[in-house]
Amino acid sequence: MFKHILIPLDGSSMAESVLASVAALNQKLNATITLIHVIEHNAPESVHGERHLTNEEDACNYLSEVAEKWFPDNTQVERHVHTEEVENVAASIVSHAGELAQDLIVMCAHGNSGLHDWVMGNIAQQVISQGKTPVLLLHPNNPKTSAPLLAEILVAHDGEVEHEAGLPLAARLAQLFDAHLRLVQVVPTLGTLNSEQAASGRLLPGATTLLLEIAESEAGEHLQEHADEWKKTYDVAVDVEIRRGDPANQVIASANEHKADLIVIGTHGKAGIKAFWAGSVASKIIAQAGSFPLLLIPVTLAAPPE
Repeated sequence: MFKHILIPLDGSSMAESVLASVAALNQKLNATITLIHVIEHNAPESVHGERHLTNEEDACNYLSEVAEKWFPDNTQVERHVHTEEVENVAASIVSHAGELAQDLIVMCAHGNSGLHDWVMGNIAQQVISQGKTPVLLLHPNNPKTSAPLLAEILVAHDGEVEHEAGLPLAARLAQLFDAHLRLVQVVPTLGTLNSEQAASGRLLPGATTLLLEIAESEAGEHLQEHADEWKKTYDVAVDVEIRRGDPANQVIASANEHKADLIVIGTHGKAGIKAFWAGSVASKIIAQAGSFPLLLIPVTLAAPPE
């Protein structure tokens, strides 16, 4: 599983809200933790209403205080301050993740209005778009952030084969935490097709309805193959759920109904910011996820960590 976790911190209590969760998760993972602060060029005096760290000495002292406060002595905690002022903080975080061989980045979903702020272009969204490293995104207002319990893991699958490469990470997490896995795929209804498909659907409603029914059957068979494989390989409990309607709405509905502790999504990590967010089902799930923790796995992930 994850062996080296990178946690970017900007000095704010909001960014720190992920630390309790990481400390608890790491009791199982036993990973190396790297706390990083990137000094931003022309940094504002405050961030999220709090003092911003703008020099190396303050940042080093801050990271040492954080390490001592949140992680036990037997945890290997590294501290890194990127002292050269940068314009693009997200690119610097992604670069460090590659250089230092971290296999998970944990970040807070900033913004008082839920996930809307970062979906519109803040640092967390950019890190997801530019990198190859899985990102665990936690919401500061979620009580599970301070006391995580992975009992129910929902894996949202859109039917794209290229999105499946990293999904065994979810099975390994379920194995490690003795959690239940739920594989969810949503097949649209005639009324929830995208604009291009809907045009064809209006011309041939009967044929389109039949094709969607076939797609529902095939999706169920495909997910069941994954479920059977994961049960055998990882010895975990797995259920398959095929839903109909708007994909993002139905994934969130399933997460609510089954009280999911984590939603896992495969994403186009190298598609670029505009391409990634334009009409992507994954982006819509992320935007509507509210306080659900999200594990975002780039499709560029060659192979999941052992």
